[in-house]
Amino acid sequence: MAENNSNSRLEAFCDGVFAIALTLLIIDIKIPSTTAINNTADFWLALKHTGPSLFAFVLSFIIILITWVNHHNSLKLVNKSSAAFMYANGLMLLSVVFVPFPTSLMGEYLFTDHSAPAVILYNSTFVLQSIGWILLSKASLKNQLTKNEKSSLAMRENGKFGYFAFTLYSLCAIIAFWFPLTIAIITTISWIFWLIYGITVKPGEMNEMNETN
Repeated sequence: MAENNSNSRLEAFCDGVFAIALTLLIIDIKIPSTTAINNTADFWLALKHTGPSLFAFVLSFIIILITWVNHHNSLKLVNKSSAAFMYANGLMLLSVVFVPFPTSLMGEYLFTDHSAPAVILYNSTFVLQSIGWILLSKASLKNQLTKNEKSSLAMRENGKFGYFAFTLYSLCAIIAFWFPLTIAIITTISWIFWLIYGITVKPGEMNEMNETN
């Protein structure tokens, strides 16, 4: 029996990758076994020291969640696939599964004097992700994978956001050489913007397109 959704296996694979990436984020958040805890005050102090790691965890969880929502909505725009589309999708997923590593580094070194490499790597991950989005949108449009004209317009919009993100996070990665903490704050603000945009704008756009499909 033929599949109703030709991309069902692709969607299932992608959802599995996102789920694993989200799970891996929490692994490195723990009180070091070498930390001496002799009383309640020591325990609270040890928890306080995990603050940067918890911050990095929450930020990265939000980032991967936003990426999953955008990816989920993007796959609704297409009704078939191609080799170029799947490989571009793979590149985007590579950036997702890599997020836990720079997250761990940033949580450990963010408030130290040598935080620059961690912040640079963190933003470079989103540069890679933006390239994945650009290639994904290009592949879907070039191979005419979108469902209709409105879906094509939405995919072009995704490509524009990809270019914007590439420029933003490339600049952040470069400036982080000198101002890592400032860039970490800017990165956080940028993803808060994407979250607000996704909650307030995207759902309305997607509902309008779904009504026409």
